[in-house]
Amino acid sequence: MSLNKFNRLHLHASDAQSWPLVIPSLPDLATKGAYRPSLTWTTNDLLRVQNHGRCQGIEVYLEIDLPGHTASIEHAYPSLITAFNQQKPSWQIYSAEPPSGQLKLNSTAVTTFLHTLFADLLPRIASFSSYFHTGGDEINAAAYALDPTVNSSSPAVIQPLLQSFTDYIHTLTRSHGLTPIVWEEFLLDWNLTLGPDVIVQTWRSPSALASTVARGHRAIFGDHEHWYLDCGFGSWLDPIAAATSCTSSPSKLKPPYLDYCTPLKNWRHIYSYDPLASIPERNRHRVLGGEVHLWGELTDGVSLDGMLWPRAAAAAEVLWTGGRRGVDEGVTRRLAEMRERLVRKRVGAGVVQMAWCLMNEGGCRL
Repeated sequence: MSLNKFNRLHLHASDAQSWPLVIPSLPDLATKGAYRPSLTWTTNDLLRVQNHGRCQGIEVYLEIDLPGHTASIEHAYPSLITAFNQQKPSWQIYSAEPPSGQLKLNSTAVTTFLHTLFADLLPRIASFSSYFHTGGDEINAAAYALDPTVNSSSPAVIQPLLQSFTDYIHTLTRSHGLTPIVWEEFLLDWNLTLGPDVIVQTWRSPSALASTVARGHRAIFGDHEHWYLDCGFGSWLDPIAAATSCTSSPSKLKPPYLDYCTPLKNWRHIYSYDPLASIPERNRHRVLGGEVHLWGELTDGVSLDGMLWPRAAAAAEVLWTGGRRGVDEGVTRRLAEMRERLVRKRVGAGVVQMAWCLMNEGGCRL
Protein backbone atom coordinates (compact mmCIF):
# COMPACT_ATOMS: atom_id res chain seq x y z
CA MET A 1 0.00 0.00 0.00
CA SER A 2 2.71 2.51 0.91
CA LEU A 3 4.58 1.76 -2.32
CA ASN A 4 1.45 2.89 -4.17
CA LYS A 5 1.05 5.93 -1.91
CA PHE A 6 -2.15 4.79 -0.19
CA ASN A 7 -2.45 6.40 3.22
CA ARG A 8 -5.46 4.76 4.87
CA LEU A 9 -6.65 1.19 5.41
CA HIS A 10 -10.34 0.70 6.20
CA LEU A 11 -10.97 -2.60 8.01
CA HIS A 12 -14.57 -3.80 7.91
CA ALA A 13 -14.01 -5.68 11.14
CA SER A 14 -17.26 -7.62 11.55
CA ASP A 15 -20.26 -8.75 9.53
CA ALA A 16 -23.33 -10.96 9.57
CA GLN A 17 -21.42 -14.16 8.88
CA SER A 18 -18.61 -13.82 11.43
CA TRP A 19 -17.40 -11.70 14.33
CA PRO A 20 -13.63 -12.27 14.28
CA LEU A 21 -12.56 -9.27 16.37
CA VAL A 22 -11.66 -10.20 19.96
CA ILE A 23 -13.24 -7.81 22.48
CA PRO A 24 -11.81 -8.66 25.93
CA SER A 25 -14.79 -7.21 27.83
CA LEU A 26 -17.18 -9.24 25.58
CA PRO A 27 -15.17 -12.44 25.03
CA ASP A 28 -18.09 -14.50 23.74
CA LEU A 29 -18.39 -12.30 20.65
CA ALA A 30 -15.37 -13.85 18.93
CA THR A 31 -15.40 -17.14 20.85
CA LYS A 32 -18.90 -17.95 19.63
CA GLY A 33 -19.28 -15.61 16.66
CA ALA A 34 -16.12 -16.26 14.62
CA TYR A 35 -15.98 -19.00 12.00
CA ARG A 36 -13.44 -20.84 14.16
CA PRO A 37 -10.87 -19.96 16.87
CA SER A 38 -8.05 -19.79 14.33
CA LEU A 39 -9.93 -17.15 12.32
CA THR A 40 -9.96 -14.32 14.84
CA TRP A 41 -8.19 -11.02 15.30
CA THR A 42 -6.72 -10.89 18.80
CA THR A 43 -5.91 -7.57 20.44
CA ASN A 44 -2.26 -8.21 19.59
CA ASP A 45 -3.11 -8.97 15.96
CA LEU A 46 -4.90 -5.65 15.65
CA LEU A 47 -2.12 -3.78 17.43
CA ARG A 48 0.48 -5.33 15.12
CA VAL A 49 -1.43 -4.18 12.03
CA GLN A 50 -1.95 -0.70 13.48
CA ASN A 51 1.74 -0.35 14.35
CA HIS A 52 2.84 -1.64 10.96
CA GLY A 53 0.49 0.83 9.28
CA ARG A 54 1.94 3.69 11.31
CA CYS A 55 5.48 2.72 10.30
CA GLN A 56 4.41 2.74 6.64
CA GLY A 57 2.53 6.05 6.84
CA ILE A 58 -0.87 4.34 6.67
CA GLU A 59 -3.68 5.17 9.09
CA VAL A 60 -5.62 2.02 9.99
CA TYR A 61 -9.22 2.65 10.97
CA LEU A 62 -12.00 0.20 11.79
CA GLU A 63 -15.65 -0.22 10.98
CA ILE A 64 -18.25 -1.96 13.11
CA ASP A 65 -21.30 -1.99 10.87
CA LEU A 66 -24.41 -1.01 12.85
CA PRO A 67 -27.27 -1.79 13.21
CA GLY A 68 -27.35 -4.09 10.16
CA HIS A 69 -24.88 -6.81 9.20
CA THR A 70 -24.79 -7.90 12.85
CA ALA A 71 -26.27 -11.41 12.77
CA SER A 72 -23.01 -12.89 14.10
CA ILE A 73 -23.68 -11.20 17.46
CA GLU A 74 -26.62 -13.56 17.93
CA HIS A 75 -24.34 -16.52 18.66
CA ALA A 76 -23.13 -14.81 21.83
CA TYR A 77 -26.06 -12.52 22.66
CA PRO A 78 -29.24 -13.87 21.05
CA SER A 79 -31.54 -11.43 22.85
CA LEU A 80 -29.94 -8.45 21.06
CA ILE A 81 -30.73 -9.55 17.48
CA THR A 82 -33.98 -9.59 15.54
CA ALA A 83 -34.87 -11.71 12.49
CA PHE A 84 -31.86 -14.00 12.89
CA ASN A 85 -31.28 -16.34 9.93
CA GLN A 86 -34.84 -16.15 8.66
CA GLN A 87 -35.02 -18.57 5.73
CA LYS A 88 -38.79 -18.77 5.19
CA PRO A 89 -40.22 -17.82 2.84
CA SER A 90 -36.79 -16.37 1.86
CA TRP A 91 -33.84 -14.70 3.54
CA GLN A 92 -34.07 -11.98 0.88
CA ILE A 93 -37.08 -10.50 2.66
CA TYR A 94 -34.96 -9.75 5.73
CA SER A 95 -31.43 -9.04 4.49
CA ALA A 96 -29.23 -8.20 1.52
CA GLU A 97 -27.37 -11.49 1.97
CA PRO A 98 -27.63 -14.43 4.38
CA PRO A 99 -27.78 -14.77 7.28
CA SER A 100 -30.33 -12.14 8.19
CA GLY A 101 -30.23 -10.43 11.57
CA GLN A 102 -29.98 -6.88 12.88
CA LEU A 103 -29.52 -5.27 16.27
CA LYS A 104 -32.82 -4.45 17.93
CA LEU A 105 -33.46 -0.78 17.53
CA ASN A 106 -35.21 0.23 20.74
CA SER A 107 -33.61 -1.99 23.37
CA THR A 108 -31.83 -0.91 26.56
CA ALA A 109 -29.89 -4.18 26.46
CA VAL A 110 -28.49 -3.16 23.04
CA THR A 111 -27.56 0.25 24.45
CA THR A 112 -25.66 -1.39 27.30
CA PHE A 113 -23.91 -3.76 24.89
CA LEU A 114 -22.80 -0.91 22.63
CA HIS A 115 -21.48 1.10 25.57
CA THR A 116 -19.35 -1.87 26.66
CA LEU A 117 -18.18 -2.57 23.11
CA PHE A 118 -17.18 1.02 22.40
CA ALA A 119 -15.51 1.50 25.79
CA ASP A 120 -13.28 -1.50 25.04
CA LEU A 121 -12.54 -0.94 21.35
CA LEU A 122 -12.44 2.80 20.74
CA PRO A 123 -9.52 3.65 23.05
CA ARG A 124 -7.48 1.07 21.14
CA ILE A 125 -8.45 2.75 17.87
CA ALA A 126 -7.93 6.33 19.02
CA SER A 127 -4.21 5.78 19.54
CA PHE A 128 -3.79 5.18 15.80
CA SER A 129 -6.62 6.92 13.98
CA SER A 130 -8.90 9.95 14.05
CA TYR A 131 -11.84 8.00 12.60
CA PHE A 132 -14.32 5.28 13.46
CA HIS A 133 -16.76 3.92 10.89
CA THR A 134 -20.17 3.07 12.38
CA GLY A 135 -21.59 1.47 9.22
CA GLY A 136 -25.27 1.98 8.42
CA ASP A 137 -25.63 0.28 5.04
CA GLU A 138 -28.35 -2.08 3.81
CA ILE A 139 -30.65 -1.72 6.82
CA ASN A 140 -33.67 -3.96 6.27
CA ALA A 141 -37.02 -2.55 7.35
CA ALA A 142 -38.84 -5.90 7.26
CA ALA A 143 -36.58 -7.26 10.01
CA TYR A 144 -37.99 -4.71 12.45
CA ALA A 145 -41.49 -6.10 12.06
CA LEU A 146 -40.05 -9.09 13.98
CA ASP A 147 -38.36 -6.86 16.58
CA PRO A 148 -40.59 -6.70 19.68
CA THR A 149 -39.10 -3.30 20.54
CA VAL A 150 -40.30 -1.90 17.19
CA ASN A 151 -43.07 -4.15 15.79
CA SER A 152 -43.17 -2.35 12.47
CA SER A 153 -41.55 -2.31 9.05
CA SER A 154 -42.77 1.23 8.39
CA PRO A 155 -39.96 3.71 7.65
CA ALA A 156 -42.01 6.33 9.49
CA VAL A 157 -41.73 4.25 12.67
CA ILE A 158 -38.15 3.10 12.15
CA GLN A 159 -36.61 6.44 11.17
CA PRO A 160 -36.88 8.25 14.54
CA LEU A 161 -35.61 5.13 16.34
CA LEU A 162 -32.71 4.90 13.93
CA GLN A 163 -32.00 8.59 14.52
CA SER A 164 -31.81 8.02 18.30
CA PHE A 165 -29.63 4.94 17.79
CA THR A 166 -27.23 6.88 15.56
CA ASP A 167 -27.11 9.88 17.87
CA TYR A 168 -26.12 7.57 20.71
CA ILE A 169 -23.31 5.71 18.91
CA HIS A 170 -21.94 8.96 17.49
CA THR A 171 -21.92 10.56 20.93
CA LEU A 172 -19.89 7.57 22.15
CA THR A 173 -17.58 7.87 19.14
CA ARG A 174 -16.94 11.56 19.74
CA SER A 175 -16.32 10.97 23.45
CA HIS A 176 -13.17 9.11 22.42
CA GLY A 177 -12.01 11.94 20.18
CA LEU A 178 -12.97 10.12 16.97
CA THR A 179 -14.80 11.41 13.89
CA PRO A 180 -17.76 9.21 12.82
CA ILE A 181 -18.00 7.83 9.30
CA VAL A 182 -21.23 6.32 7.93
CA TRP A 183 -22.40 4.68 4.72
CA GLU A 184 -24.56 6.80 2.43
CA GLU A 185 -27.90 5.16 3.30
CA PHE A 186 -28.13 6.96 6.64
CA LEU A 187 -28.25 10.28 4.79
CA LEU A 188 -29.78 9.49 1.42
CA ASP A 189 -32.30 6.74 2.27
CA TRP A 190 -33.20 7.35 5.89
CA ASN A 191 -32.75 11.11 5.86
CA LEU A 192 -31.06 11.12 9.25
CA THR A 193 -29.77 14.34 10.73
CA LEU A 194 -26.02 13.83 10.94
CA GLY A 195 -23.57 16.04 12.78
CA PRO A 196 -21.49 18.41 10.64
CA ASP A 197 -18.39 16.41 11.54
CA VAL A 198 -19.78 13.13 10.16
CA ILE A 199 -18.14 11.86 6.96
CA VAL A 200 -20.38 10.00 4.51
CA GLN A 201 -18.97 7.14 2.47
CA THR A 202 -20.73 6.67 -0.87
CA TRP A 203 -20.78 3.40 -2.78
CA ARG A 204 -23.83 2.95 -4.99
CA SER A 205 -23.37 5.52 -7.77
CA PRO A 206 -21.66 8.76 -8.77
CA SER A 207 -24.96 10.56 -8.13
CA ALA A 208 -24.80 9.51 -4.46
CA LEU A 209 -21.52 11.40 -4.11
CA ALA A 210 -23.05 14.47 -5.77
CA SER A 211 -26.12 14.35 -3.52
CA THR A 212 -24.04 13.93 -0.37
CA VAL A 213 -21.77 16.91 -0.92
CA ALA A 214 -24.70 19.01 -2.15
CA ARG A 215 -26.27 18.49 1.29
CA GLY A 216 -23.18 19.90 2.94
CA HIS A 217 -21.40 16.75 4.11
CA ARG A 218 -17.83 15.72 3.55
CA ALA A 219 -17.66 12.53 1.55
CA ILE A 220 -15.52 9.58 0.45
CA PHE A 221 -16.11 8.14 -3.03
CA GLY A 222 -15.64 4.67 -4.54
CA ASP A 223 -18.87 3.50 -6.16
CA HIS A 224 -19.44 -0.14 -7.01
CA GLU A 225 -19.80 0.61 -10.72
CA HIS A 226 -16.09 1.44 -10.85
CA TRP A 227 -14.10 0.56 -7.73
CA TYR A 228 -15.45 -2.73 -6.34
CA LEU A 229 -12.67 -5.25 -6.90
CA ASP A 230 -14.78 -8.31 -6.06
CA CYS A 231 -17.33 -7.70 -8.85
CA GLY A 232 -17.56 -9.89 -11.93
CA PHE A 233 -16.55 -13.23 -10.41
CA GLY A 234 -20.09 -14.62 -10.49
CA SER A 235 -22.74 -15.19 -7.87
CA TRP A 236 -21.63 -16.94 -4.70
CA LEU A 237 -25.23 -18.02 -4.00
CA ASP A 238 -26.57 -21.49 -4.88
CA PRO A 239 -29.59 -21.87 -7.16
CA ILE A 240 -32.66 -23.52 -5.71
CA ALA A 241 -33.18 -27.01 -7.08
CA ALA A 242 -35.66 -27.32 -9.94
CA ALA A 243 -39.26 -27.06 -8.75
CA THR A 244 -40.61 -30.43 -7.66
CA SER A 245 -44.02 -29.38 -6.40
CA CYS A 246 -46.63 -26.71 -6.89
CA THR A 247 -45.30 -24.82 -3.88
CA SER A 248 -41.68 -24.68 -5.01
CA SER A 249 -40.36 -21.36 -6.33
CA PRO A 250 -38.00 -21.35 -9.29
CA SER A 251 -34.53 -20.07 -8.60
CA LYS A 252 -33.74 -16.47 -9.49
CA LEU A 253 -30.22 -17.58 -10.42
CA LYS A 254 -29.78 -18.40 -14.08
CA PRO A 255 -26.78 -19.08 -16.31
CA PRO A 256 -24.30 -17.45 -16.58
CA TYR A 257 -24.82 -16.82 -12.81
CA LEU A 258 -23.71 -13.20 -12.74
CA ASP A 259 -23.26 -11.24 -9.54
CA TYR A 260 -25.13 -7.98 -8.87
CA CYS A 261 -22.23 -5.71 -9.83
CA THR A 262 -20.85 -7.53 -12.85
CA PRO A 263 -18.75 -7.07 -14.96
CA LEU A 264 -15.30 -7.37 -13.47
CA LYS A 265 -13.72 -3.96 -12.99
CA ASN A 266 -10.50 -4.28 -14.99
CA TRP A 267 -7.65 -1.86 -14.35
CA ARG A 268 -8.45 0.34 -17.36
CA HIS A 269 -12.05 0.77 -16.19
CA ILE A 270 -10.79 1.61 -12.70
CA TYR A 271 -8.33 4.14 -14.10
CA SER A 272 -10.97 5.81 -16.27
CA TYR A 273 -13.18 6.64 -13.25
CA ASP A 274 -13.60 10.40 -12.87
CA PRO A 275 -15.00 10.83 -9.35
CA LEU A 276 -15.51 14.58 -9.71
CA ALA A 277 -17.28 14.50 -13.08
CA SER A 278 -20.72 15.23 -11.61
CA ILE A 279 -19.55 17.47 -8.75
CA PRO A 280 -19.87 21.25 -9.22
CA GLU A 281 -16.71 23.20 -8.47
CA ARG A 282 -18.37 24.83 -5.46
CA ASN A 283 -18.81 21.42 -3.75
CA ARG A 284 -15.53 19.69 -4.62
CA HIS A 285 -13.80 20.81 -1.44
CA ARG A 286 -16.12 18.45 0.45
CA VAL A 287 -14.77 15.39 -1.40
CA LEU A 288 -12.05 14.17 0.96
CA GLY A 289 -10.81 11.27 -1.12
CA GLY A 290 -11.73 7.82 -2.26
CA GLU A 291 -11.53 4.15 -1.42
CA VAL A 292 -11.14 1.09 -3.59
CA HIS A 293 -13.13 -1.77 -2.07
CA LEU A 294 -12.53 -5.48 -1.73
CA TRP A 295 -15.18 -7.51 0.11
CA GLY A 296 -14.70 -10.98 1.49
CA GLU A 297 -17.40 -13.19 0.01
CA LEU A 298 -15.01 -14.59 -2.63
CA THR A 299 -11.69 -13.44 -1.18
CA ASP A 300 -9.36 -15.11 1.29
CA GLY A 301 -5.70 -15.01 2.20
CA VAL A 302 -4.78 -17.15 -0.82
CA SER A 303 -6.53 -15.02 -3.45
CA LEU A 304 -6.01 -11.61 -1.82
CA ASP A 305 -2.94 -10.38 -3.72
CA GLY A 306 -4.31 -11.12 -7.17
CA MET A 307 -7.67 -9.57 -6.32
CA LEU A 308 -6.03 -6.34 -5.17
CA TRP A 309 -3.05 -5.79 -7.45
CA PRO A 310 -2.40 -4.24 -9.87
CA ARG A 311 -5.97 -2.90 -10.06
CA ALA A 312 -5.67 -1.05 -6.75
CA ALA A 313 -2.53 0.62 -8.09
CA ALA A 314 -4.61 2.07 -10.94
CA ALA A 315 -7.01 3.53 -8.37
CA ALA A 316 -4.10 4.97 -6.40
CA GLU A 317 -2.95 7.01 -9.41
CA VAL A 318 -6.48 8.35 -9.87
CA LEU A 319 -6.54 9.41 -6.23
CA TRP A 320 -3.26 11.29 -6.46
CA THR A 321 -3.79 12.86 -9.88
CA GLY A 322 -7.52 13.62 -9.66
CA GLY A 323 -8.41 11.39 -12.60
CA ARG A 324 -9.69 12.77 -15.93
CA ARG A 325 -6.46 11.73 -17.68
CA GLY A 326 -7.60 8.89 -19.91
CA VAL A 327 -6.02 5.49 -20.53
CA ASP A 328 -3.16 5.22 -23.00
CA GLU A 329 -0.05 3.14 -23.59
CA GLY A 330 1.94 5.28 -21.17
CA VAL A 331 -0.41 4.32 -18.35
CA THR A 332 -0.13 0.66 -19.32
CA ARG A 333 3.66 0.68 -19.27
CA ARG A 334 3.80 2.63 -16.02
CA LEU A 335 1.41 0.22 -14.30
CA ALA A 336 3.30 -2.77 -15.70
CA GLU A 337 6.48 -1.42 -14.11
CA MET A 338 4.69 -1.07 -10.80
CA ARG A 339 3.45 -4.63 -11.12
CA GLU A 340 7.03 -5.85 -11.51
CA ARG A 341 8.08 -3.94 -8.38
CA LEU A 342 5.27 -5.64 -6.47
CA VAL A 343 6.23 -9.08 -7.79
CA ARG A 344 9.83 -8.51 -6.66
CA LYS A 345 8.40 -7.93 -3.20
CA ARG A 346 6.67 -11.33 -3.46
CA VAL A 347 3.23 -9.83 -3.99
CA GLY A 348 1.14 -12.08 -6.23
CA ALA A 349 -0.03 -9.26 -8.49
CA GLY A 350 -1.90 -10.02 -11.69
CA VAL A 351 -0.66 -9.34 -15.21
CA VAL A 352 -1.16 -5.85 -16.68
CA GLN A 353 -0.58 -6.71 -20.36
CA MET A 354 0.76 -9.45 -22.60
CA ALA A 355 4.56 -9.56 -22.54
CA TRP A 356 4.91 -9.10 -26.33
CA CYS A 357 3.09 -5.77 -26.14
CA LEU A 358 5.36 -4.54 -23.37
CA MET A 359 8.41 -5.60 -25.35
CA ASN A 360 7.21 -3.92 -28.56
CA GLU A 361 6.11 -0.40 -27.75
CA GLY A 362 3.34 0.78 -30.04
CA GLY A 363 2.62 -2.73 -31.31
CA CYS A 364 -0.68 -3.29 -29.51
CA ARG A 365 -2.56 -0.08 -30.18
CA LEU A 366 -6.10 -0.22 -31.56
